[in-house]
Amino acid sequence: MSNNLEQMEVWFITGSQHLYGPETLKQVDINSAAIVDGFNASQKFPVKIVFKPVVKTPDEILDICIQASSDKNCVGLITWMHTFSPAKMWIAGLKALTKPYMHLHTQFNQNLPWSEIDMDYMNLHQSAHGGREYGFINARMRKNRKVVVGHWQDENVQKQVASWCRTAIGWADSQGLKVARFGDNMREVAVTEGDKVEAQIKFGWQIHAFGVGDLVNYIDKVTDDEVDKLYKEYETIYDIANNCKPGAEFHKNVREQARYEIALKRFMVNGDFKAFTTNFENLTGLAQLPGLASQRLMAAGYGFGAEGDWKQAALLRIIKTMSTGMEGGSSFMEDYTYHLEPGNEAVLGAHMLEICPSIAAKKPRLEVHPLGIGGKDAPARLVFESATGPAMNVTLIDMGNRFRIIANTLDVIEPLEKMPKLPVASAFWKTNPNLADGAAAWIYAGGTHHSAYTLALTLDFVETFAEYADVEFLLIDEKTTIPEFKKELRWNDVYYMLANGLK
Repeated sequence: MSNNLEQMEVWFITGSQHLYGPETLKQVDINSAAIVDGFNASQKFPVKIVFKPVVKTPDEILDICIQASSDKNCVGLITWMHTFSPAKMWIAGLKALTKPYMHLHTQFNQNLPWSEIDMDYMNLHQSAHGGREYGFINARMRKNRKVVVGHWQDENVQKQVASWCRTAIGWADSQGLKVARFGDNMREVAVTEGDKVEAQIKFGWQIHAFGVGDLVNYIDKVTDDEVDKLYKEYETIYDIANNCKPGAEFHKNVREQARYEIALKRFMVNGDFKAFTTNFENLTGLAQLPGLASQRLMAAGYGFGAEGDWKQAALLRIIKTMSTGMEGGSSFMEDYTYHLEPGNEAVLGAHMLEICPSIAAKKPRLEVHPLGIGGKDAPARLVFESATGPAMNVTLIDMGNRFRIIANTLDVIEPLEKMPKLPVASAFWKTNPNLADGAAAWIYAGGTHHSAYTLALTLDFVETFAEYADVEFLLIDEKTTIPEFKKELRWNDVYYMLANGLK
C-alpha cells in the first residue's frame, strides 16, 4: 500500500503588512520564493513545498487559511514573518485553520551586511521581532504548533522542517483513517479497550467491527491461480523452508495464508481501510490465524493490532505513513520476555506471528509451525531477527479522561545467542534508561504490552503528532528517573483534571 506523497503539499505562507511599500513587499515575495525553491531543491523534504504570495491583511490571511483547510492536497502550512506582521491580523485566520502549521523563525540573509546595513535593510528583515509578535498571538490563542529557529539554509533547520512535514503527513492520514476489526478485543483484556468515539473526535479514526465471516466470504472467492501467482512472489523474496515448498507437508498451510493475504488486501482496498486487527479467540471459519498474511500487509503499509488492539493498529499505520521512504522499518511489537542477567538486562520483543518484515536484518525465512493456542492449524509465518540500532516503542492508551501517548527509546542489539527452537520474528533491545527504570516508568504510566516499534522515526515526530492532537505525551529515555517521572504523572493528572473542568 503506497502513500501517495507526490500529491501532498505544504504551503509556505509569509506574513507582512502594507506599511513597507510595494518595493519592499515585492522583495519579500522574491525572498520567500527563493526559500521555497531552496527547500525543494534540497531533496530533504517528503512533499512539495508550495510558495504562496505574501499576506498583508486580515482578509488575505483568513482567505489563505480557509483555502488551505479545504484543499485536499495541502497537509499543512509553514508560516514565516519576514517583516513585521501585526498579530491581530492573524486571529481570524488561525481560528479558521484546520491543518497543522509550523512557525519558521528565520531570516533570509544568514549574516548581517555590517558595512552596508541601513534602515532599508532593517525594514526588509524584521523576522527577529516580527516572529515574536506572531509567537505571542499563537501563545495567547493556545495554539499547538511547531517552532523551528535558525537560518533556512542550515542543514539542521531543513531537517527539522522536513521532520515536521512528515508529522503533518501523519496527521492528514489520521483524518478519516478507517480500521477494520475482525472479531472483538481479546476477552477480559483491559488495555486493548478504549473509547472509539473519543478516538474519532481526537484523531479522526473510524473504527469498524466485522465478523470473521465477512472475511471468509472474501477468502472463498480467491482462486487457485491467484494463490499460485502470490506463492511465486514468496519464492523471489524469502527463503522457504523445505517442508513448505510445493509437494511438501506444509505447502498447503502456506497456500492458505496466501489466500488470506489476497482476501484481506481486497477487503481493505474495497472498504478503504488502512489498518486492521485480528484475534485468535475469534477465528470461526478460518483454518489458521492470519500470520504471514498480517506480516505481508504490514510490510505493504497497513497498520495492524493483535487481539483486537485497534489503537495500536491505527498508531502503527500513522508511524508507517510518517516514515514513508525513510531507512528503517516499523512493526507491531510486544514486550514478550526478559533477559535478567545482572549488568546485561534486555528485552526480547516478539509476537506469536505478526511482526513486520520491514524491520528484518536479513532475508526472512518462511516457515510453518504449530501455534500452541487457539486450536487451529499450524500457520505460516516469516521468521527473522530485527535490524539493530536506535529505535523506540510507542503506545497509545485511554486514561478515561484523555488519551496518553508513551514513547520509550531503545538500543536494539543482536541476540546474545541463537534461538533455534523459537520460530518467530523477534527484536532484542536494551531499554532506556535501563531495564528496571524503563519498565517501571512504562508500568507506572499504564503502558501496554503492545506497541508500535520503529527503527525509522525519532521522538520529535511522535511528540509533535501528540501536541497537534492535543493529547498527553510521556517520554522515557536515557534521562528518565523514577522520582521525577512519578511527579510528571501527578502533575499531568492535575493538569488534565483542571483542563477538563474548564471545558
